[in-house]
Amino acid sequence: MCILKSSSTHLLILSLFVFLNYATEAAPTYSAHACTDGSFYRPNTTFQTNLNLFLSSLVSNATLHDGYYLTNFSLGAPGEVKGLFLCRGDVTPSVCHDCVAAAADNITRLCTNQTESVIWYDECMVRYSNLSFLNNIVPSIGISSQQSVPDSDINSFIDFLASALNGVAQDAVNSLSGRMFATREASFTSSMSLYALAQCRPDLSVFDCNMCLTGAISSLGEGKRGARNLLPSCNVRYELYPFYNVSAVSTKPESLSPSSGKRSISIILAIGVPIVVAVLLLIVGVCFLRKRASDKYNNSFGQDSSNLSFSIKLIFSCNLFQLPLIWWLMIIIFLCCVVVEGLSDADSLQFDLAMIEAATNRFSDENKIGKGGFGVVYKGVLPDGQEIAVKRLSVTSLQGAVEFRNEAALVAKLQHRNLVRLLGFCLEGQEKILVYEYIPNKSLDYFLFDSTKQRELDWSQRYKIIVGIARGILYLHEDSQLRIVHRDLKASNVLLDQNMNPKISDFGMAKIFQADQTQVNTGRIVGTYGYMSPEYAMRGQFSMKSDVFSFGVLVLEIVSGKKNTDFYQSNHADDLLIFAWKKWTEQTPMEFVDPTLRGSCSRNEVNRCIQIALLCVQENPSHRPSMATIALMLNSYSVTMSMPRQPASFLRGRTPNRLNRGLDSDQSTTDQSTSSSIPWSVNEVSVTEVYPR
Repeated sequence: MCILKSSSTHLLILSLFVFLNYATEAAPTYSAHACTDGSFYRPNTTFQTNLNLFLSSLVSNATLHDGYYLTNFSLGAPGEVKGLFLCRGDVTPSVCHDCVAAAADNITRLCTNQTESVIWYDECMVRYSNLSFLNNIVPSIGISSQQSVPDSDINSFIDFLASALNGVAQDAVNSLSGRMFATREASFTSSMSLYALAQCRPDLSVFDCNMCLTGAISSLGEGKRGARNLLPSCNVRYELYPFYNVSAVSTKPESLSPSSGKRSISIILAIGVPIVVAVLLLIVGVCFLRKRASDKYNNSFGQDSSNLSFSIKLIFSCNLFQLPLIWWLMIIIFLCCVVVEGLSDADSLQFDLAMIEAATNRFSDENKIGKGGFGVVYKGVLPDGQEIAVKRLSVTSLQGAVEFRNEAALVAKLQHRNLVRLLGFCLEGQEKILVYEYIPNKSLDYFLFDSTKQRELDWSQRYKIIVGIARGILYLHEDSQLRIVHRDLKASNVLLDQNMNPKISDFGMAKIFQADQTQVNTGRIVGTYGYMSPEYAMRGQFSMKSDVFSFGVLVLEIVSGKKNTDFYQSNHADDLLIFAWKKWTEQTPMEFVDPTLRGSCSRNEVNRCIQIALLCVQENPSHRPSMATIALMLNSYSVTMSMPRQPASFLRGRTPNRLNRGLDSDQSTTDQSTSSSIPWSVNEVSVTEVYPR
């Protein structure tokens, strides 16, 4: 009787839990609404009839179409209604249905007799309009938490937040399922995690989705513990607690597509091959133990020079010819794995020296397009007609063959439109050669610092170059598979393609950071005079903020058309950084601008670029923004920027020889400059002043 009573109690509690859970799911959380100003409709008109039928159609389709439905409804003109619903990507069809039903019921009550309205819930959004074209970004609603992040964490939190939001936005834009929905969880501290979400209408183009999300992110409140921005075609939100269904996001299968089919095959192979190999290793191990127990001369196996010969002997010694056909197939797969095991990514990138010699006409002077302290760059044409740039390092280069191959394999994995693409390398005898894509225009410094050529760079082109460089460095710092610090960002290492798009080159001094690394100390100071951050030049400390400093110097050069290392030797008493600071504090920034631009540039964009550059060249690395924050500031005028502090001026009056103290002995013997006005580098690979590409 007690058992029966206990079971009944448990059943009652379980039923109550299910009911409460259902009730919770069935109650969508209202967020905001916007009644677009403009026209109104009269009651009992064709438009009202169409609107009621349209909203009813949305509700009936809410469990279909994978959370998104765009349609129009008309029983006669005038009076056509166009609109949609969009449910959050992690909710179930039933939750989506309940949310759309609540939105359809409340939108006409909150926006009475209006021909265009939108309502947002946490779980969905419903919108209708009498217009044939639906604006993607108007209206927008921003909602922020009343609580702020502690002041002690505010600067680091802003950089962390910018990186997370940019990341989740790119995940949504590049969603393989095509749903344009993504979430991201990241740990800010050991006790504080950030949860972020970004979503676009699935029918938006990649460009429109990216623009919508960029605008939404730029309008979020800074320093809050949570905020969201709701737009008619996209939304962004972050909180310090999981506001979406984390388990549904991590386990929900994506819609099948050609790409997902290939991915499924890859997953099957990734799971199946290790299992097969493990079984074969078990067989070989059993055979080895049997052989060891029965034979006294098992040392003969230990004398084999390769895994392949060892495996073959084991197979034959175990009399595996009696095994079924399926086992033989697995053995063949195992042998193939053993043979391929020694091949690396670098091997697939290797060019034959004879092919490179033929492409460059045996490194003829006519094909020479650039020269540096440690090598020469040649133009070449492969047999298939592809143009290449061949960087032939001098035989005195101290970089070892293993390090050279590893570096080449690393750089080849970097794929971004603002990075020069490495096609491969050649390592034969004493020859160490890098093969890059050919860039038809020359480097940025060729145009920027020439009194005649700089006129070819108008302000729109210069601004595009600044934005492109920022995107390339952001990719290296946060968006690539590896976390990379370039360490030698300068005008001569930025090449320009046929459309004057910037491409960052020369990764000879690039360093990989581990996920938890923020700074590295070194006694080997390498880089280019005038672009190195003070903490790196003086103390050997470099980080991603070192690249930020170099970027700031480069932006000031692009805006002014003057080279930092030449500036203080001209009629001005200060270096470029201090001169920019003076003009900024005197509120005369246009006096800093290249005279060829003053009549045609955008004053707002110029002021913004100078302010961003001054923020980048602050002496304290923690005061400099991250590249993610910089990218936001360049792409949106609604981002609030802090006021810069006076920049570091330690470079003024320095000569390259005084910086040689921190170099290794094999590096400090080579001086690449005859005066402090010439760019100086002690890098074996990245010193090249590339001219024609």
